[in-house]
Amino acid sequence: MSALISRNLVFTILVALFTPQEVETPVHALISLTDAPSIGDAKARIAIVEFSDYQCPFCLIHSNQALPQIVREYVNTGRVRYFFKDFPIDVVHPQASRAAEAAHCASEQGKYLEMHDRLLRNQQPQTLDQLNDHARALNMDIPVFERCLNEQRYAARVRRDIEEGTKNKVQGTPTFFVGTLDDEGSQLKAVTKVYGAQPYAAFQKALAPLFNNGPADPGLLERK
Repeated sequence: MSALISRNLVFTILVALFTPQEVETPVHALISLTDAPSIGDAKARIAIVEFSDYQCPFCLIHSNQALPQIVREYVNTGRVRYFFKDFPIDVVHPQASRAAEAAHCASEQGKYLEMHDRLLRNQQPQTLDQLNDHARALNMDIPVFERCLNEQRYAARVRRDIEEGTKNKVQGTPTFFVGTLDDEGSQLKAVTKVYGAQPYAAFQKALAPLFNNGPADPGLLERK
């Protein structure tokens, strides 16, 4: 019976993954950002939240193509804050959760983004030795990093991200929520969901209504 349930669960998830979805849909969702890694000005009140899987090839495409433009035009100019949340799909990427934990372990040594990028570029299943190699390449303290992984220090955080993504109908990766932040920057009021490795123009379109100076230009953000 349990094997049948497992097969049915895998089938349900795979159907969700490969069923075509709307590129952009309006939503009304609250996304918790407590402890979520981010880049950008803490004063920015507009944000993008990415739910990602380190073994997802489409997440790599986004990282290589649209994300650098988003960072250059919106994040580095102080207009948008960009958050990273984990959504490992273990039924197809069985080591993605461990990779997510490794990135958080790296954050303890100030290397989250560097580890994030290395794991996306090296998407084959990672053994502990290989994860240690990544940490070594980043000049991290290996015993501290390894102890963090062995203790599964961030496993609960990764599970919380999965639960939140599931609650907000994330069905595949990457999925993005676009909206405004509360005063503390700890919660996103999402108004648009963007699904998949979309071109930069899709994010421009999703962000435009949140700015004051017209649909084509990111504009100047009024800050509180």
